[in-house]
Amino acid sequence: MTPLEQFLVRAEALLARVEAVLPPGVPREPDWRLGYAFRWKKRNGHGYLAAVAHTGAITLDDLHNIAPQKLQIEQNTRQFVHKRPANNVLLTGARGTGKSSLIKACLNQFAKDGLRLIEVDKADLADLSDIVELVAGRPERFIVFCDDLSFEEGESGYKALKVALDGSVAAQSDNVLIYATSNRRHLMPERMSDNSGYSSDDNGDLHPGETVEEKISLSERFGLWLSFYPFKQDDYLDIVGHWLGSFGVDAAHIEAARADALRWALQRGSRSGRVAWQFAKDYAGKLAEGPQG
Repeated sequence: MTPLEQFLVRAEALLARVEAVLPPGVPREPDWRLGYAFRWKKRNGHGYLAAVAHTGAITLDDLHNIAPQKLQIEQNTRQFVHKRPANNVLLTGARGTGKSSLIKACLNQFAKDGLRLIEVDKADLADLSDIVELVAGRPERFIVFCDDLSFEEGESGYKALKVALDGSVAAQSDNVLIYATSNRRHLMPERMSDNSGYSSDDNGDLHPGETVEEKISLSERFGLWLSFYPFKQDDYLDIVGHWLGSFGVDAAHIEAARADALRWALQRGSRSGRVAWQFAKDYAGKLAEGPQG
Protein backbone atom coordinates (compact mmCIF):
# COMPACT_ATOMS: atom_id res chain seq x y z
CA MET A 1 0.00 0.00 0.00
CA THR A 2 1.41 3.37 -1.02
CA PRO A 3 1.73 6.26 1.48
CA LEU A 4 -1.17 8.03 -0.28
CA GLU A 5 -3.41 4.96 0.03
CA GLN A 6 -2.51 4.64 3.72
CA PHE A 7 -3.39 8.28 4.24
CA LEU A 8 -6.78 7.87 2.53
CA VAL A 9 -7.64 4.82 4.62
CA ARG A 10 -6.77 6.67 7.84
CA ALA A 11 -8.71 9.75 6.68
CA GLU A 12 -11.84 7.66 5.99
CA ALA A 13 -11.58 6.00 9.41
CA LEU A 14 -11.26 9.40 11.06
CA LEU A 15 -14.29 10.77 9.19
CA ALA A 16 -16.34 7.75 10.26
CA ARG A 17 -15.45 8.39 13.92
CA VAL A 18 -16.29 12.09 13.62
CA GLU A 19 -19.65 11.34 11.94
CA ALA A 20 -20.54 8.97 14.76
CA VAL A 21 -20.37 11.75 17.38
CA LEU A 22 -21.95 14.54 15.31
CA PRO A 23 -25.70 15.18 15.73
CA PRO A 24 -27.78 13.71 12.92
CA GLY A 25 -28.30 16.05 10.00
CA VAL A 26 -31.18 16.33 7.56
CA PRO A 27 -31.75 12.91 5.92
CA ARG A 28 -30.75 12.87 2.29
CA GLU A 29 -33.38 12.14 -0.33
CA PRO A 30 -33.12 8.91 -2.30
CA ASP A 31 -33.40 8.66 -6.05
CA TRP A 32 -37.16 8.18 -6.23
CA ARG A 33 -36.84 6.73 -9.73
CA LEU A 34 -35.13 3.60 -8.39
CA GLY A 35 -38.27 1.87 -7.19
CA TYR A 36 -41.64 1.89 -5.48
CA ALA A 37 -40.47 0.54 -2.12
CA PHE A 38 -37.87 1.93 0.28
CA ARG A 39 -36.36 0.98 3.63
CA TRP A 40 -35.36 3.38 6.38
CA LYS A 41 -31.79 2.52 7.34
CA LYS A 42 -29.23 3.86 9.79
CA ARG A 43 -25.52 4.43 9.26
CA ASN A 44 -23.39 5.99 12.00
CA GLY A 45 -26.54 7.27 13.62
CA HIS A 46 -27.84 8.95 10.45
CA GLY A 47 -31.08 7.80 8.89
CA TYR A 48 -31.71 7.57 5.16
CA LEU A 49 -34.05 5.94 2.67
CA ALA A 50 -32.66 3.09 0.57
CA ALA A 51 -34.52 1.86 -2.50
CA VAL A 52 -35.53 -1.82 -2.52
CA ALA A 53 -34.12 -3.22 -5.74
CA HIS A 54 -36.38 -6.26 -6.00
CA THR A 55 -39.92 -6.32 -4.61
CA GLY A 56 -42.27 -9.29 -4.63
CA ALA A 57 -44.75 -9.55 -7.50
CA ILE A 58 -47.65 -10.71 -5.31
CA THR A 59 -51.07 -9.40 -6.33
CA LEU A 60 -54.40 -9.08 -4.57
CA ASP A 61 -55.71 -11.98 -6.69
CA ASP A 62 -53.00 -14.22 -5.21
CA LEU A 63 -54.46 -13.84 -1.72
CA HIS A 64 -57.32 -16.26 -1.10
CA ASN A 65 -59.85 -16.67 1.72
CA ILE A 66 -59.35 -13.18 3.18
CA ALA A 67 -61.88 -11.43 0.95
CA PRO A 68 -63.38 -9.05 3.58
CA GLN A 69 -59.96 -7.86 4.74
CA LYS A 70 -58.77 -7.50 1.15
CA LEU A 71 -61.83 -5.45 0.20
CA GLN A 72 -61.43 -3.05 3.13
CA ILE A 73 -57.72 -2.35 2.75
CA GLU A 74 -58.01 -2.02 -1.03
CA GLN A 75 -60.80 0.54 -0.62
CA ASN A 76 -58.88 2.46 2.05
CA THR A 77 -55.74 2.53 -0.08
CA ARG A 78 -57.70 3.65 -3.15
CA GLN A 79 -59.13 6.56 -1.16
CA PHE A 80 -55.63 7.48 -0.07
CA VAL A 81 -54.02 7.49 -3.53
CA HIS A 82 -56.96 9.51 -4.87
CA LYS A 83 -56.34 12.12 -2.15
CA ARG A 84 -59.55 11.39 -0.28
CA PRO A 85 -59.78 10.82 3.50
CA ALA A 86 -58.34 7.45 4.57
CA ASN A 87 -57.29 5.71 7.77
CA ASN A 88 -54.14 4.28 9.26
CA VAL A 89 -54.52 0.48 9.31
CA LEU A 90 -53.65 -2.19 11.88
CA LEU A 91 -53.69 -5.81 10.65
CA THR A 92 -53.67 -8.35 13.48
CA GLY A 93 -54.14 -12.05 13.99
CA ALA A 94 -52.82 -15.49 13.16
CA ARG A 95 -49.35 -15.79 11.72
CA GLY A 96 -48.91 -16.57 8.03
CA THR A 97 -52.42 -15.51 7.02
CA GLY A 98 -51.41 -12.78 4.58
CA LYS A 99 -51.14 -9.60 6.64
CA SER A 100 -47.81 -8.40 5.26
CA SER A 101 -48.53 -9.84 1.81
CA LEU A 102 -51.74 -7.84 1.65
CA ILE A 103 -49.87 -4.57 2.16
CA LYS A 104 -47.29 -5.51 -0.49
CA ALA A 105 -50.08 -6.47 -2.88
CA CYS A 106 -51.68 -3.06 -2.35
CA LEU A 107 -48.37 -1.45 -3.29
CA ASN A 108 -48.27 -3.44 -6.53
CA GLN A 109 -51.90 -2.57 -7.23
CA PHE A 110 -51.54 1.18 -6.78
CA ALA A 111 -47.88 1.91 -7.55
CA LYS A 112 -48.87 3.20 -10.98
CA ASP A 113 -51.13 5.71 -9.21
CA GLY A 114 -48.24 7.12 -7.19
CA LEU A 115 -48.29 4.87 -4.13
CA ARG A 116 -44.92 4.26 -2.47
CA LEU A 117 -43.99 2.14 0.56
CA ILE A 118 -41.43 2.89 3.27
CA GLU A 119 -40.58 -0.03 5.56
CA VAL A 120 -39.47 1.01 9.04
CA ASP A 121 -38.15 -1.33 11.73
CA LYS A 122 -39.62 -1.01 15.19
CA ALA A 123 -36.24 0.13 16.52
CA ASP A 124 -36.31 3.12 14.16
CA LEU A 125 -39.84 4.36 14.85
CA ALA A 126 -38.39 7.27 16.80
CA ASP A 127 -37.37 8.64 13.37
CA LEU A 128 -40.96 8.86 12.12
CA SER A 129 -40.99 12.64 12.26
CA ASP A 130 -37.83 12.77 10.10
CA ILE A 131 -39.38 10.40 7.56
CA VAL A 132 -42.60 12.42 7.35
CA GLU A 133 -40.64 15.63 6.91
CA LEU A 134 -38.51 14.06 4.19
CA VAL A 135 -41.49 13.07 2.02
CA ALA A 136 -43.86 15.91 2.89
CA GLY A 137 -43.26 17.85 -0.31
CA ARG A 138 -43.40 14.87 -2.65
CA PRO A 139 -46.33 14.33 -5.06
CA GLU A 140 -46.44 10.58 -4.29
CA ARG A 141 -48.55 8.98 -1.55
CA PHE A 142 -46.53 7.10 1.08
CA ILE A 143 -47.43 4.15 3.29
CA VAL A 144 -45.09 3.75 6.26
CA PHE A 145 -45.03 -0.01 6.81
CA CYS A 146 -44.23 -1.47 10.25
CA ASP A 147 -44.17 -5.27 10.17
CA ASP A 148 -44.68 -7.63 13.12
CA LEU A 149 -45.18 -4.77 15.53
CA SER A 150 -45.35 -5.10 19.30
CA PHE A 151 -43.76 -3.25 22.19
CA GLU A 152 -42.42 -3.95 25.61
CA GLU A 153 -42.89 -1.34 28.31
CA GLY A 154 -40.51 1.57 28.07
CA GLU A 155 -39.58 1.22 24.40
CA SER A 156 -39.08 4.61 22.76
CA GLY A 157 -40.76 3.71 19.49
CA TYR A 158 -44.10 3.32 21.26
CA LYS A 159 -44.46 6.99 22.04
CA ALA A 160 -43.18 8.08 18.62
CA LEU A 161 -45.78 5.94 16.88
CA LYS A 162 -48.50 7.12 19.23
CA VAL A 163 -47.69 10.75 18.47
CA ALA A 164 -47.70 10.08 14.72
CA LEU A 165 -51.07 8.33 14.88
CA ASP A 166 -52.50 11.17 16.91
CA GLY A 167 -51.68 13.46 14.03
CA SER A 168 -49.16 15.65 15.81
CA VAL A 169 -46.54 14.51 13.32
CA ALA A 170 -48.44 13.12 10.35
CA ALA A 171 -50.68 16.20 10.18
CA GLN A 172 -47.71 18.03 8.69
CA SER A 173 -48.30 16.04 5.51
CA ASP A 174 -51.44 14.46 4.14
CA ASN A 175 -49.48 12.12 1.87
CA VAL A 176 -48.48 9.67 4.64
CA LEU A 177 -50.40 6.79 6.24
CA ILE A 178 -49.18 4.09 8.63
CA TYR A 179 -49.97 0.42 7.95
CA ALA A 180 -48.80 -1.99 10.67
CA THR A 181 -49.07 -5.74 11.22
CA SER A 182 -48.99 -7.58 14.53
CA ASN A 183 -49.75 -11.03 15.89
CA ARG A 184 -51.56 -9.43 18.82
CA ARG A 185 -54.31 -6.84 18.72
CA HIS A 186 -53.07 -4.84 21.70
CA LEU A 187 -49.53 -3.81 20.88
CA MET A 188 -48.41 -3.50 24.50
CA PRO A 189 -48.23 -6.57 26.78
CA GLU A 190 -51.15 -7.09 29.13
CA ARG A 191 -50.72 -8.89 32.43
CA MET A 192 -53.05 -10.53 34.90
CA SER A 193 -52.11 -7.83 37.40
CA ASP A 194 -53.62 -5.21 35.07
CA ASN A 195 -57.04 -6.64 35.83
CA SER A 196 -56.61 -6.56 39.59
CA GLY A 197 -57.95 -3.80 41.72
CA TYR A 198 -56.11 -1.55 44.12
CA SER A 199 -52.98 -3.13 45.54
CA SER A 200 -51.70 -2.36 49.01
CA ASP A 201 -48.15 -3.15 47.86
CA ASP A 202 -45.84 -0.15 47.89
CA ASN A 203 -45.30 -0.61 44.17
CA GLY A 204 -49.00 -1.07 43.38
CA ASP A 205 -50.62 1.20 40.80
CA LEU A 206 -53.18 3.44 42.46
CA HIS A 207 -55.06 3.70 39.16
CA PRO A 208 -54.81 0.30 37.46
CA GLY A 209 -57.68 1.12 35.10
CA GLU A 210 -55.71 4.00 33.65
CA THR A 211 -52.71 1.72 33.14
CA VAL A 212 -54.83 -0.70 31.11
CA GLU A 213 -56.26 2.15 29.04
CA GLU A 214 -52.74 3.35 28.25
CA LYS A 215 -51.75 -0.11 27.07
CA ILE A 216 -54.63 -0.48 24.62
CA SER A 217 -54.69 3.15 23.50
CA LEU A 218 -52.09 2.71 20.77
CA SER A 219 -54.17 0.11 18.91
CA GLU A 220 -57.22 2.35 19.11
CA ARG A 221 -55.40 5.12 17.30
CA PHE A 222 -55.51 3.10 14.08
CA GLY A 223 -58.70 4.04 12.27
CA LEU A 224 -59.11 0.68 10.54
CA TRP A 225 -58.59 -2.70 12.22
CA LEU A 226 -58.41 -5.87 10.16
CA SER A 227 -58.42 -9.23 11.96
CA PHE A 228 -57.04 -12.46 10.47
CA TYR A 229 -57.90 -15.99 11.59
CA PRO A 230 -56.36 -19.46 11.08
CA PHE A 231 -57.41 -21.13 7.85
CA LYS A 232 -59.69 -24.14 7.73
CA GLN A 233 -58.44 -27.26 5.97
CA ASP A 234 -60.31 -26.55 2.72
CA ASP A 235 -59.05 -22.96 2.71
CA TYR A 236 -55.49 -24.18 3.15
CA LEU A 237 -55.82 -26.69 0.31
CA ASP A 238 -57.33 -24.00 -1.91
CA ILE A 239 -54.26 -21.82 -1.31
CA VAL A 240 -51.95 -24.77 -2.00
CA GLY A 241 -53.75 -25.36 -5.30
CA HIS A 242 -53.42 -21.70 -6.28
CA TRP A 243 -49.68 -21.60 -5.71
CA LEU A 244 -49.09 -24.97 -7.40
CA GLY A 245 -51.00 -23.67 -10.41
CA SER A 246 -48.85 -20.54 -10.44
CA PHE A 247 -45.81 -22.82 -10.72
CA GLY A 248 -47.32 -24.57 -13.74
CA VAL A 249 -48.47 -27.75 -11.99
CA ASP A 250 -51.43 -29.37 -13.77
CA ALA A 251 -54.79 -30.14 -12.19
CA ALA A 252 -54.10 -33.88 -11.83
CA HIS A 253 -50.91 -33.30 -9.85
CA ILE A 254 -52.59 -30.62 -7.74
CA GLU A 255 -55.28 -33.12 -6.76
CA ALA A 256 -52.65 -35.77 -6.04
CA ALA A 257 -50.73 -33.34 -3.83
CA ARG A 258 -53.55 -32.84 -1.31
CA ALA A 259 -52.47 -35.60 1.10
CA ASP A 260 -48.85 -34.46 1.00
CA ALA A 261 -49.95 -30.88 1.62
CA LEU A 262 -51.89 -31.90 4.73
CA ARG A 263 -48.94 -33.89 6.07
CA TRP A 264 -46.69 -30.89 5.45
CA ALA A 265 -49.04 -28.67 7.46
CA LEU A 266 -49.31 -31.23 10.26
CA GLN A 267 -45.52 -31.37 10.61
CA ARG A 268 -45.40 -27.59 10.99
CA GLY A 269 -48.44 -27.29 13.24
CA SER A 270 -50.05 -24.69 10.98
CA ARG A 271 -52.35 -24.46 7.97
CA SER A 272 -51.32 -20.92 7.11
CA GLY A 273 -50.92 -19.30 3.73
CA ARG A 274 -47.18 -19.15 4.34
CA VAL A 275 -47.02 -22.91 4.93
CA ALA A 276 -49.09 -23.47 1.76
CA TRP A 277 -46.63 -21.36 -0.23
CA GLN A 278 -43.66 -23.25 1.20
CA PHE A 279 -45.22 -26.61 0.40
CA ALA A 280 -46.05 -25.53 -3.15
CA LYS A 281 -42.45 -24.48 -3.80
CA ASP A 282 -41.14 -27.78 -2.45
CA TYR A 283 -43.65 -29.93 -4.37
CA ALA A 284 -43.37 -28.05 -7.66
CA GLY A 285 -39.58 -28.04 -7.48
CA LYS A 286 -39.39 -31.77 -6.92
CA LEU A 287 -41.97 -32.42 -9.64
CA ALA A 288 -40.00 -30.38 -12.15
CA GLU A 289 -36.80 -32.21 -11.28
CA GLY A 290 -38.36 -35.60 -11.96
CA PRO A 291 -37.89 -38.98 -10.22
CA GLN A 292 -34.81 -39.33 -8.07
CA GLY A 293 -32.53 -42.21 -8.97
